[in-house]
Amino acid sequence: MLIGVVGTPNTGKSTFFAASTLVDVAIAPYPFTTIEPNKGVTYVRTKCPHVELGLPKCDPNNSKCDGGTRLIPTNLLDVAGLVPDAHLGKGLGNQFLGDLAAADCLIQVIDCSGKTDAEGRPTDGYYPGDEIKFLEDEIAWWLEGIIKRSWATVKGGNAESLAGVLSGLKVTKAEVEKAAGNTYLPLEGIRWNDGDILNFAKQVQKISKPIIFAANKIDVPGAAANLEKMQAEFPDRIIIPCSAEAELTLRRAAEKGLIKYTPGDADFQVTGAPNDKQKAALDFIRGIMQKYGGTGVQRLINEAAFHLLDLIVVYPVEDEHKYANHFGKVLPDAFLLPRGSTALQMAEKIHTDLAKHFVHAMDAKKRMRIGKDHPLQDGDIIRIVSAR
Repeated sequence: MLIGVVGTPNTGKSTFFAASTLVDVAIAPYPFTTIEPNKGVTYVRTKCPHVELGLPKCDPNNSKCDGGTRLIPTNLLDVAGLVPDAHLGKGLGNQFLGDLAAADCLIQVIDCSGKTDAEGRPTDGYYPGDEIKFLEDEIAWWLEGIIKRSWATVKGGNAESLAGVLSGLKVTKAEVEKAAGNTYLPLEGIRWNDGDILNFAKQVQKISKPIIFAANKIDVPGAAANLEKMQAEFPDRIIIPCSAEAELTLRRAAEKGLIKYTPGDADFQVTGAPNDKQKAALDFIRGIMQKYGGTGVQRLINEAAFHLLDLIVVYPVEDEHKYANHFGKVLPDAFLLPRGSTALQMAEKIHTDLAKHFVHAMDAKKRMRIGKDHPLQDGDIIRIVSAR
């Protein structure tokens, strides 16, 4: 899974990325600080099954467990800032949109304080809600342009030919069929007009590049009022208040041993000896967290994974009685899979040979045998039985 972090310049996008990954990136209050995309690893958060099962501990291998919270790695991409008319090449538009091609979903960072305009320039009184529709439109126009440039291939074709044109953007045939169905457009002998193409492109954006919105800088005066206005104007969007700067401060303080903090917690514990300046900063951040239930950064990542992409977490084991692998390590691995994934698809995720020689699987929690087409549930612990 790849989550793209996007937004207009100077909204705190790179700070959000740094807070999520602890990768050092260029952070500065001027447009286009990010030129080349930054790549890093972040984590989605869920309860570790070892707590529910009453086990004393787990032995994570491909993930982490912090006090019963399982942190599962996923990839994050911070791309260059977007400005209006990016699809026409304005700003770093072509590069920006091209970098988005591999993303499965997007977190759009918005300066909720209204102190940055759409071009990334300092201002006062700007309404950040204008950026919500703006990004969706830019991506739709970009998709429309790609389809039109390949119209000789698409015209008279079908879902397969259209999916071929969009395959570089990770758009599948199933997503093409869903987008066409939502717009009541035929996919046999395609003969669409310009309006049809744009409506189809808008649906493809919603399906293949869904967006969640980070109302960043929520601690800045004016931000709370803008958040309330945006949530009222766009009730069907997921808009989450956040302070990327606060999250970055907490994660760095935790690295230095000043505090105990698990990403996504609603509070932290002071464990070191912060100086007076550090204490004041931590007290200010605690006030933000008490008001909003945390900094919002981890909540955005989790919502992207579990809501936008509708993923589940499953745990493969080799001993369903001890919930362990053949080394005796308890719940060593955690995998993110699309909801509805089967036991066979889980086997494919682990190793192609395991899927090739699949016999059946065991649901360790329910102590029952399941077949290859059995749909898995979030938190399942599964043993795959193969012929080899």
